[in-house]
Order: sequence, then C-alpha cells, then structure tokens
Amino acid sequence: MIAILAPGQGAQKPGMLAPWLDRPEARGRLETFSEAAGLDLVHLGTEADEAAIADTAVTQPLLVASALLAWDQLRLQVSVPDETLVAGHSVGELAAAAIAEVLDAEQAVALAAVRGREMAAACAEEPTTMAAVLGGDADAVLARLAELDLEPANRNGTGQVVAAGRKEAVDELVASPPEGARVRALSVAGAFHTRFMEPAEKALGAWVAEHRGQLSPADPTHPLVQNADGAVVTDGSEMLDRLVAQVTRSVRWDACMDTMRERGVSGVVELTPAGTLTGMVKRQIKGTPTHNVNTPDDLEKAVKMIEGGA
Repeated sequence: MIAILAPGQGAQKPGMLAPWLDRPEARGRLETFSEAAGLDLVHLGTEADEAAIADTAVTQPLLVASALLAWDQLRLQVSVPDETLVAGHSVGELAAAAIAEVLDAEQAVALAAVRGREMAAACAEEPTTMAAVLGGDADAVLARLAELDLEPANRNGTGQVVAAGRKEAVDELVASPPEGARVRALSVAGAFHTRFMEPAEKALGAWVAEHRGQLSPADPTHPLVQNADGAVVTDGSEMLDRLVAQVTRSVRWDACMDTMRERGVSGVVELTPAGTLTGMVKRQIKGTPTHNVNTPDDLEKAVKMIEGGA
C-alpha cells in the first residue's frame, strides 16, 4: 500500500510551480485555484521571491494548490487504488482532505486562504514564535517546555519537537536547552498550533459554519489519517470539524507515521513541494521507499510506485 503525503508550511520554495505550467491543463487549473483563493497563485508559484511566499496568508493557499496541482497531474497518468492512504502535515491536511474527496479541490484552496489570513492576523496580536528541539530525552524535553509555558506545536518523530509560545520563552529555551538536546529558532510569523491561534480557530469556524452547505463534506474515498492523533477518519463532516480544530492543536506527525507503519505502508509519495515529509518517514519508518514529486519529470516513478504498490 502506498501513502500520498501533502507538505505543510515551511516547505515552500520560490519558483516551485514553474515546471508544471508548461502543461496547458496545469496553468488553467492554477488559475482556477487563484480565483478560489483570491490571490494570483500563478505569479506567487513562479515569479514571487522567498519573502513574498513566506507570508502566512499567501503560503497556506499556495501550498494546498501546489499539492493538488501535482495530484491532478498524477491522476491523469494512473488510477490510484482506493486503499491508498492519504495524509497532510498541518495546512497540508486540507490538501489531503481534497485528495480523499472530502472537499472539492477549489474549496480546499479557499479554506486554506481563510485559514492563512486568520492565522496571520492572530500572529499579529502578540509576539510569539517557534523553535525546533532536536534530540534529548522526550519526557525531559516536554517537561522543559511546560516549565517555560511553551507548547509542543509539532511532534515530528525521531526526537524532533517544535516548541511554540511567547517569544521571550522561546528565546530562553534556545539559550538554555534541555539536557542532550539542540534548539534552533525558526523564522515563522507566530506560535502555530497553540492556544495563541484561538482567534484564528474561532474565525475559521465561523466561516465554515456559514459555508457548510456549500462545502458539503463527503466521506473520504481513501483512508485519511489526520494530525491530532494519527487516527483514520471515515466521516467527512467530522473531518471538516477537525480541520478547524487543528489550528490550535499539536500536529502529531509521529502518530501519523505510526499509523502508516501499522497499516503496512510499503512506499510513500510526497507531492509538491516535496522532501520534508519523506525525510521524516526515512528517519522513523526506516527502509520504506519514498519518492518526491517536484516536477512533471518525477511523475513516472510515482506512477510505477503506485502501480507496483511500492
């Protein structure tokens, strides 16, 4: 069984969609996503610089559109079995929901645009940030975060935790890390997936409530692994609610990878912009074949993996 993965914020790269737009159908699709997001995703994905696409309000819909653009091109070349597992990291979970047909692709991009805009606004309310904690005893790391009133925003497996909270507390963590651990400050707008995002969760929830009839979530057509605890969701309406709630919840990517292992995943394909999640899989599910889809030239091997089940 293959897993299809969609990356989250931080994976974006300037010009990442330029190779795809040589295909006429891809350009038209991205223009449709641009309308859904209210942003020029063609420009942002091909010509915009690193600073422009680092804006949370821009990054999130751009990432969802990028993964779905690659997914569209992949499906043109191969019939993807129903048992194929699907997962996304943070905002990538919106792309995963569209791949599993819980939402239409355009709806997922529109939802990502609202999510990004509201999370950017929440970041502006108070100085917060994030830092990667690498290594150390897991219990000692979590105890140190609690001591500083920080939260484990991401738990990415194999000794990787992303701490988040008030800037001064993160600065103290960087200056005095847990024993045996290294701490690296991250260049982010704020403390994503923590209580500091409550205004964004509330605003996103209100938008979803207003548009729920149009969104009309369907039950997943593929096993859909979600971030909160790595469980497979089978109810579309529940998944939509989880997409709202995950704004303030920790991303348990470690649990998602545990589910992949338990389900017998024999290969992993990460969609554009790929590389971050396959790297995590290599470290935690050792020996699992992985493949990154970053350009149309990468599709052939992805097709072979899907057809061969590995």
